[in-house]
Amino acid sequence: QVRLVESGGGLVQAGGSLRLSCAASGRTFGSPVMGWFRQAPAKEREFVAAISGTGPVTYYADSVKGRFTITRDNAKNTVYLQMNSLKPEDTAVYYCASRWSIATMSPADYAYWGQGTQVTVSS
Repeated sequence: QVRLVESGGGLVQAGGSLRLSCAASGRTFGSPVMGWFRQAPAKEREFVAAISGTGPVTYYADSVKGRFTITRDNAKNTVYLQMNSLKPEDTAVYYCASRWSIATMSPADYAYWGQGTQVTVSS
C-alpha cells in the first residue's frame, strides 16, 4: 500500500507560480512511476505530467509543456510539480498518483491516489 499526500496548492494570479509536492509513504521501496493529474469542476480528470522511476524520463500534457516541470527526490520519497506562467484554465484540484509499471496518461492505470490540492488561478 502506498499513501500519497499533496501540498502546495493555493490562490495565485495569472502569470504566477506554484510548486506542488507529493510525499509518499508505505511501500516506497523501489521507484514507482509518479504522475500528476487535475480535475476541474464538471470535467473529467486529466493527465498533467508523469515521471518514471529511474532515468528519470518525464512526460507532459501539451497544455502544460514548457510551463510545468515534474521532478522527484527518491531519497525523500517526494515528487514535485513546478508550475510557472499559470493561466486561469489551470484552475483545478491537482492529484498525485503512482503505479508500478511504465508511465501512462490514463488515470485508470494508476493504483494509488492522494486526496488532492486545490489550485486557483485568478485572471
